[in-house]
Formats: sequence, C-alpha cells, structure tokens
Amino acid sequence: MKNRKKSGKVIGLCLTTLLALSTLVGCSSEAKTVGISQVVTHPALDATRQGIIDGLAENNYVEGDNLVINYQNSEGDSSLFASIAQQFVTNEVDIIVSIATPNSQAAIAAAEGTDIPVVFTAVTDPVGSGLVGDWKSHENENATGVSDMVVVSDDVELITEIMPGVKTIGTIYNAGESNSVFLVEKLKEACDALGIEVVEATVSTSADVSTAAQSLVGRVDAIWIGTDNTVVTGLEALIGVCEENQIPLFSADEDSIERGCIAAYSFDYYDIGVQTGEMVAKILNGKDASKIAVEKGKVISLSVNTAAAERMGITLPQSIVDKAVTIYDK
Repeated sequence: MKNRKKSGKVIGLCLTTLLALSTLVGCSSEAKTVGISQVVTHPALDATRQGIIDGLAENNYVEGDNLVINYQNSEGDSSLFASIAQQFVTNEVDIIVSIATPNSQAAIAAAEGTDIPVVFTAVTDPVGSGLVGDWKSHENENATGVSDMVVVSDDVELITEIMPGVKTIGTIYNAGESNSVFLVEKLKEACDALGIEVVEATVSTSADVSTAAQSLVGRVDAIWIGTDNTVVTGLEALIGVCEENQIPLFSADEDSIERGCIAAYSFDYYDIGVQTGEMVAKILNGKDASKIAVEKGKVISLSVNTAAAERMGITLPQSIVDKAVTIYDK
C-alpha cells in the first residue's frame, strides 16, 4: 500500500478521451514529429516517457492530433544507440528526445551538422558525459535537457540518521555508465567526510546484480545504489539478497523505494518527464535549444518504505517517517 501525503498526479479522463478520439481522426498535416529514444525498459524511465507525453499535451501538443511520436527502445543494446538516432535523423524528425545518457550521446552525435535539436532527460551529469559544455551557456550546441542529478550527501546523511554508527556502505554499479561513476565518486566524497568506508561491486549486465550483491554480504552495514540503469533493471535480485541477509538497502529514486528499497531523497521521474515535455514544447514553439539552460529536476522529496525496512531488519525512526512525503508499506 502506498500513502502519499502530497497531492497525487492526475492524468485526467478527459485527456485520455481526447487522445483516443484524436488518434481516430488522425494527425493534421501540420503535426510535429518527436523521436523518443529510451535506453532500457524500467519503471523510472517509463514514468519519464509518460511524463514527457503528458507534459507535451499540457502544452497543446497532443499525440494523434498535432503530434506524432516515434518511440524506440534499445533495451540496453548499445549497438542500437547510434542506429536509432540515425533513423530519427534520416526521417527528419522535428526534435529528438533521449531518455538516459548513452543514447543521448548517440543522439547528439547523429544530429551534429543538422538543424534537429536534441533534448536529453534522466541524465545525471550532462557536462561530464559530454552532452553539453556548460549547464547554462551552450550557444553553439543544439541541445539541452533535464538532469536527474541527486545530492548524494543528503542520502548518506539519511542513512546515518536511520543507522547511527554505520561504518561501511556498499554500492553496485555499471562502470561503463558515466553517470554511475560520477555518483559513486560523490558517494565516496560524502562518506570520506564522515569516516565511512565505501565498498564497490561492479556489473556489466543486470544478470550480474545478484552475484555482485552476494559479494557484499558480510562486508557492509548497508548498500546504496544510484540511478544506474543496469542495476535498477535487476533490482529485485538485489532486494532478495538484502532481505535474506538483513542488509538495509537504500536507493536514489522513488520507483526503487516502491519496489523494495528503504528510503531516498529523490525525484519522481514522472515529474522529470513533465518538466522535459514542457521544455520540448518550448522548442517546438520556436525557442532555440541552445538558448535554454540545462535544468535540474525541480521536485525532490523523501520517500520511505516501512515494510521493506522491517524485512531488512530496520525500524525507521518516527522522525524520518513524519517528514516523508511518500510512504510505502508493502
């Protein structure tokens, strides 16, 4: 069961009806085409995509009416990143929207030399990953986007509030994901300042997650994971190991809390998507992408899962539960 203390998001029946009716009528000849490239299927990125579509609709770009969406998902196959991006360029879409870092890099490379703008989203470190040269000023780059950069030190502080005296924190990540490497460095910085040791385990595919989790058993007091696409895809295996061995598991995104991690200061990725959709609408309306500063997610809140905490041997302090915006209890 999920208890939200904030007002829920409403995807109205009227909008659903409008989408259905407009699809039957068919798109107008003036419809804009948006190519959406998603790196892999998992709840956070799926929520981002839905948020993009709804954000566009809220700004008068409705799929099936005046908007065509060409959605492609590489399902983590890196050999498809470039081919999907090139397909969008060949088809002369009006704009490319890329969800996550690797396919955003491919989209920007494919669109170089064209007038097709790229809007990336769910990207942690857009400068470090080479998507843009600067967060605010990138006038020679036909790209912008929304970052899901989290404040890792806040999550570490949260862990110490829940587990006073924690000495070692494990983390699992794909060393091939630049965003994940960036977040692990931030984790080390935050932990070093508090005298906490970080123990790393790396994976290449989601099938490796269980083995990586087992390698941390007996070596860490808790585990924290960032927004690593590979790890989040295999999250249930990690949760299983943590529950079996009573290792508290913390994450950096709300969807993972709902699935069975304990707590996080995080974005709701639907909100990230809506924010991205609003940005895409501005560009479709004529705004130059190079003139739009890269944004960070605007809404960060505390989410907790009280039932997951109990399964991992932790009772959440009431002070933590009281300040949580979203509470899951299953």
